[in-house]
Amino acid sequence: MARLEACLIDAYGTILTCDYAAHVRELPVLADIPADKMYAEFARHSPDVTAGRLTMTELYERILRACGTPRAGLARQMADRGRELFLATARLYDDVLPFLRALRSAGIRSAIVSNCDEYMRDLLDAAGVTALTDALVLSCEVGVAKPAAQIYRHALDRLGVAAQAALFVDDNPASCAGAAALGLPVAQMDRGGVDDFLAGAAVVRSLPEVEEMLREPGRR
Repeated sequence: MARLEACLIDAYGTILTCDYAAHVRELPVLADIPADKMYAEFARHSPDVTAGRLTMTELYERILRACGTPRAGLARQMADRGRELFLATARLYDDVLPFLRALRSAGIRSAIVSNCDEYMRDLLDAAGVTALTDALVLSCEVGVAKPAAQIYRHALDRLGVAAQAALFVDDNPASCAGAAALGLPVAQMDRGGVDDFLAGAAVVRSLPEVEEMLREPGRR
């Protein structure tokens, strides 16, 4: 295996977690829509948000129209409140910033590769992640989501490394499979609760375990 020079790291479930209970509790009330109806529409349109074809305000406009409750300014209000709740309830795992500092100290390039909406960059900026990584490759900004090959290639190009020289870390087996298909070594993260694993992938339960995989002389 080639010497590992970089690490591509997922966001949700790998470096951060978010409690969406407040979203489910507040946003349907704000919209005057039953929660199940609102989130059924949300799920229908979320792939367009993840791929950057819709902003969050545009998503809520579609939901409000579909549910028969459009009101001037309400979609923007919902988007703003959703962002506030996300920034308030998302949190990094304790090992994230030390891990990123260790990579930087060791000269290992890093990129966050996330399927996400437009709020993710704000969170990563505020949490100190952006300053410690070499690239943010966010699906809503690059227009393609994991497991499509283009998003991994985009990250590799941003870091200037070959696939074989970049370790990919993600909790989702489909995302891991997409990376492995391009020749990236893969480590599947299990922070607890993962019940589907990619055959042949290393399984890690913390970022210090990933650091060990990247460390000389034991790089694999």
